[in-house]
Amino acid sequence: MKKFDVRIVMGLLLIVGGGLMLAQTMGYLENVSDYFWGILFVMVGLTFLSLLFSDKNNWWSAIPGFIFLALGALILLPESLEDIGGGIFLGGVALSFWYVYLTDRNGRWWAIIPAGVVTALSLLVIVSEYFEDYSAAIVLGGIGLTFLFVYLTNRTERWWALIPFGVLSTLATITVVSEKVGEFQSAGVFFLGLAITFLLVALLTKMTWAYYPAAVLAVMGIFGLASLLNVMNYVWAVGLIVVGVFVLFRYFMGRA
Repeated sequence: MKKFDVRIVMGLLLIVGGGLMLAQTMGYLENVSDYFWGILFVMVGLTFLSLLFSDKNNWWSAIPGFIFLALGALILLPESLEDIGGGIFLGGVALSFWYVYLTDRNGRWWAIIPAGVVTALSLLVIVSEYFEDYSAAIVLGGIGLTFLFVYLTNRTERWWALIPFGVLSTLATITVVSEKVGEFQSAGVFFLGLAITFLLVALLTKMTWAYYPAAVLAVMGIFGLASLLNVMNYVWAVGLIVVGVFVLFRYFMGRA
């Protein structure tokens, strides 16, 4: 069976698109209903998907294919579902990248990142009406889990994905607890989250250098959280005394 020639399909789409744009400019499509445009976008999406299914090397056509299908579905949605229309459209965009990844997990692992990010945004649109206070946490946490997935696909080469995973997960946590604690304590949570991130890098990848930022950030985080117990002044006072004693000790030992 002879395969579709991509150039023919793209040429026809460009001609049809240009013709519709010209007709719109000349006022011939002013009274056309949304159903026309919705069905048109669905047909364009199916055209791109036909390229995909006729030749797996045309994997790129999954992206415009699913996007046009989602756009057509968005236009054709009934009014009762308009509130989640944005989520459905973003879900279609995410689906295109998930397809790209799942059809070649080793070669196209990069598609996980846009797939995960857009999936998180899609969920945000759908659930924001019910969980408005946690919308930022949903987005940041979802994107963070995306990078965790990237790490799990190849733990040796993609260890770096642990860092954005830890940072974004920490930021998601802060958005939830920030209203219950002060700014100083929120900073403590942030530094502790980063400390845990680098500790994971050290433990999971055997990279000993990561212990150093983990230790420094942990100390900063503990100082931040110590104020929750109203002992921050004591901690600073004891710390200054210890440093002073150490300086004097070094001075007198040097003269001995």
